[in-house]
Order: sequence, then structure tokens, then C-alpha cells
Amino acid sequence: MGEKITDGQPRTYFDCDKCPAFCCAIYERVQVTKRDVNRLAKHFGVSYEAAEKRYTKIDRSSGERVLRRKQDTIFDEVCMFLDQEKRGCTIYHARPAVCREYPARSRCVYYDLLQFERNQQDDVNVLPLVQITFREVKEK
Repeated sequence: MGEKITDGQPRTYFDCDKCPAFCCAIYERVQVTKRDVNRLAKHFGVSYEAAEKRYTKIDRSSGERVLRRKQDTIFDEVCMFLDQEKRGCTIYHARPAVCREYPARSRCVYYDLLQFERNQQDDVNVLPLVQITFREVKEK
């Protein structure tokens, strides 16, 4: 048998095409950097200022610059760049760094949850709705 040739990348255990876009929905904010805004400006052929105004805003609670959100058919709100029918990113090649890095491992916990619930319910169409709630934990 011949030598196995690989690309050196770790094997992934999730398929974003089979996910309802949990990562685009359950996080209240997607932080963007100046580089991310520049990438959006170039993608849409607009100035940095226009991209910043159209596609981002300042989050009141954190003071961070974040992507704008819109109403969704499944979750309350999602990233403004999510295609709600295909459940995919409409700016994939121009997406922010935080989205490029996600999930930064070979497994996606939301995809694992989705598969687990579908197996438990014996229903390939079941969709667990997930909401992340943050709270401050005080040390003792």
C-alpha cells in the first residue's frame, strides 16, 4: 500500500452545512476589529467609514464594536450576514477574525449537541434551541 498523503490539518468532526448556525445566533455580539471593518469595506466596495456605519455598531454593555444583528426565523436575532434560508454566511470570505477562528478545535460543541439531541429524539429534524447566558461569578 502506498504512502497516505494528508494536508497536515486536523480532522474535523462537524459539518457547518448541517447546522442551523448556532454560532451566528446564540452569541449576543460578534466583536470586530479595524482589520475586520477594512475587510468588509473591500468586500462591499465601500469606504471604511461606510462599512463601519452600515455593518457595525458599538455594543452598549461592553463598549466593543460589533456586527449588527437582525430578526431571525429560528432564533430571536442573528448576525446580519446570515442567509436565513440556507443558514450560511453571506460574507464567508470577508467574515471577521473571530468567525474565522471558530471553533479553533476539531469539534464544535453546538454541532455535537445538535447530533446528540437528534439521536436522542430519533428525529433528524429536531432543533434544540440554545441560549447562552453570562453571569458574574464571585470568588469565595
